[in-house]
Amino acid sequence: MSDSEKPTLLVIDGHSLAFRAFYALPVDSFQNREGQHTNAIHGFISMMLNLLKAEKPTHLAVAFDISRYSFRTREYPEYKGTRGETPPEFVGQVPLLEEALKAMGITTISKEDYEADDILATLAFRGSREGFTVYVCSGDRDAIQMINDDVTLLYPNARGVSELKRYDRDSVFERYGIEPHQYPDVAALVGETSDNLIGIDKVGEKTAVKWINQYGSLSGVLEHADEIKGVVGEKLREQSDRAIRNRKLNHLLTDVDLPFGPADLLRRPIDVAAVREVFDKLQFRTLLERVLKIAQEESGDTETVEAIAAPAGPVAPPVRTMVDEELAKWLGTVSANGTAPLAVRVESLNGKIEGFGISSLTESAYVPWGAHRPDYAALEAWLESDAPKYLHTAKNQLKLLASENIALGGIAFDTTLAAWLLKPSSKGDDLASQVYDFLGDTLPQPDPNQLLQEAEALSPATEAWYILRVSEYLAEKLEPGTRSVLDDIEIPLVPVLANMELTGTYINRDILGRLSTELGESSTDLAARAYAEIGREVNLGSPKQLQQVLFEELNMPKTRANKTGYSTDAAALADLQEQAPHPFLDLLLKHRDATKLKQIIDTVDKAADSSSRVHTTYDQTGSSTGRISSNDPNLQNIPIRTEVGREIRTAFEPSPGFETMLTADYSQIEMRIMAHLSGDEGLIEAFHSGEDLHRFVGARIFHVDTADVTPLMRTKVKAMSYGLAYGLSAFGLSKQLRIDTAEAKQLMTDYFERFGAVREYLRSVVVQAKEDGYTTTIFGRRRPFGDLNSSNRVLRENAERQALNAPIQGSAADILKRAMLGVAADLEPLNSRMLLQVHDELVLEVATGELDAVSEIVRKRMTGAAELAVPLEVQVGTGPNWDAAAH
Repeated sequence: MSDSEKPTLLVIDGHSLAFRAFYALPVDSFQNREGQHTNAIHGFISMMLNLLKAEKPTHLAVAFDISRYSFRTREYPEYKGTRGETPPEFVGQVPLLEEALKAMGITTISKEDYEADDILATLAFRGSREGFTVYVCSGDRDAIQMINDDVTLLYPNARGVSELKRYDRDSVFERYGIEPHQYPDVAALVGETSDNLIGIDKVGEKTAVKWINQYGSLSGVLEHADEIKGVVGEKLREQSDRAIRNRKLNHLLTDVDLPFGPADLLRRPIDVAAVREVFDKLQFRTLLERVLKIAQEESGDTETVEAIAAPAGPVAPPVRTMVDEELAKWLGTVSANGTAPLAVRVESLNGKIEGFGISSLTESAYVPWGAHRPDYAALEAWLESDAPKYLHTAKNQLKLLASENIALGGIAFDTTLAAWLLKPSSKGDDLASQVYDFLGDTLPQPDPNQLLQEAEALSPATEAWYILRVSEYLAEKLEPGTRSVLDDIEIPLVPVLANMELTGTYINRDILGRLSTELGESSTDLAARAYAEIGREVNLGSPKQLQQVLFEELNMPKTRANKTGYSTDAAALADLQEQAPHPFLDLLLKHRDATKLKQIIDTVDKAADSSSRVHTTYDQTGSSTGRISSNDPNLQNIPIRTEVGREIRTAFEPSPGFETMLTADYSQIEMRIMAHLSGDEGLIEAFHSGEDLHRFVGARIFHVDTADVTPLMRTKVKAMSYGLAYGLSAFGLSKQLRIDTAEAKQLMTDYFERFGAVREYLRSVVVQAKEDGYTTTIFGRRRPFGDLNSSNRVLRENAERQALNAPIQGSAADILKRAMLGVAADLEPLNSRMLLQVHDELVLEVATGELDAVSEIVRKRMTGAAELAVPLEVQVGTGPNWDAAAH
């Protein structure tokens, strides 16, 4: 029988691959409705689907360990004793994985007192004897011993389970210099840390391989132990019992009594109904589609698969197309004369409105939009009214309506904002994802590869019905504090941000053009000078080429290691330049700055419309803290502390007909929030005294008068004050200030002696968050932290640092948003406009004659946005451009 005619057996180590998937995929990104983590399941199934496609096995099984205990732990209790406790996020995933595999027609096998490796070895041994081509998928190197002419090992690489390396006899010999069956002998001599098998001291892989090649086996090595000279020979003779024990324990059994043989593992048909039920519970929409496609290909029964896969649950009401008087009557009836909420979905094509979908839970209507607009007075009146409306991505819908000069009032719920508040680490998902995640239904999606779509597009009226259902689901999940943030801050901010985006900001393109040209010439000159320093041209943007120049040719000190060698990012190179200055490195850093600034300028210039206005897009869901982000173009990343950055800001000018630019910036808002939340009397006194905060604090730490606080003292205090709120360690502070760790530690000790309530507050934040599972801002915004109790130290410490600062950053975001709402409301009767929101700063353009009024509005609304234990201070400036106004 030729190899192509032989049946193919694929056996997978379930726990090994599930654990690798668990650590490869972010824990918080994979949770179902009940809060069960599912990242290991998702990664495992995704990997397995790739294997099915690549290897096309005719027979398949997945082996799982029942527990950590087996005949090996009875023989050697310390076996695998160094392995930590199972992460709590992993608990519960294996039973669900087994349930999913069963639904997919895949046999799972476990055996009391044996490990999964023994099951794999038995099936591989029998399979090769019975005429199968065998593939073993495992992340355990002990599996190498299974390899022979008929058995290939598929071993995951360091990046998880997405890539598998194939090991056959040739590749094992190429990698280790031995035959596969000799690998356990090498491992016995060297030891295996993950299994807590201690090897012979001083014996590494190269030495062990040399011995095995010389003497044939471990037995041969031990028989000739007296011939091996030196310290390593002594260690071998003294510790030979270790190698004997290790070889006994790492031997995989090939005769385990199993309920299934290779021939019994023929792939069974996928149970589509069961798959849908399990995957709905796991909320694996994309994987469900992949499995259903396989089921369809294997069965050839498209209709049956589609019928079983159809979503269950409430059925959408029929859609009625309405216009004129019928629409007016229906709107009044179904909305209970404007008191009952309806969901709205605006249908558009190329930015133009095509129609409207409107729905209650029992009735849906579609309103075509076009030539008969005069007949839609009732619809426009309802849209503009305060009648409650539920939407998905309300800001986008509002801007579409604005393009037709239609106002939208009564926004009562936005599923994008609500879902983000419920899980701030997630992004604003599309409606189909929300329907699947929250309701378990699957909306028909267009195939991007099809020119003519086979599936009929869903009516916007039916989409509106789904929006209403998702809204009801989310409303039940939002606790009162979060609902208050949604109702009082986020939803009212939607029209404010929409107006800012539609208004845009006027820019002087001549200034941007000049700066772009100058920076282009500068970067070219800097590159030429950098090449001259090393005598050749290189790609200054290539980490690999820079590594060769810096660390091989110039022999500079190594930076921190990464996957590609040594880091060449900005922070690493800045440290390197301070540690070991070099002209090439200095020119490289300057070239990077010039290139980055030119890119920012060109991006802003390209985004300008025909009226020289730039319209950024504000994303309310762009961060986990509540901060608003700016995109397309990002106007929040223009540097303010560099000369060129300030020049870029001079290009932002008042629109023609407006008098001046006005900027208003909160002063030290995060430290003020820290004082409020901690209740520290010293910090509160500092803000009430009216003196410079960092001089006030420095005077008390360094035991000098305020007037005697030097600039260096002030710099140290400022770095520490802000750093503490971000979990900065003594080591981090020492690195930032270029001082000894001991001095940094003493500085922190002195700080906490004078401001002890700050220390107690910072401690309590993390403790409380671990207990609650989330942090809370002053106004009730919650941010969950699932990793606070993780057994993974890196994940846990990262979550602790984020939790430390979340109440401060989140409260600052809430305060600025509340200020924006107040400013926008007070500006309504005026012509002046709010243009930009950049971190803690607002930028406005002031109409002629309105400067005093606008200045008063901004000061009043920003200082009054929150009642804290300390005053909120706002710095207001005006000028002919953004930069001038900021001084």
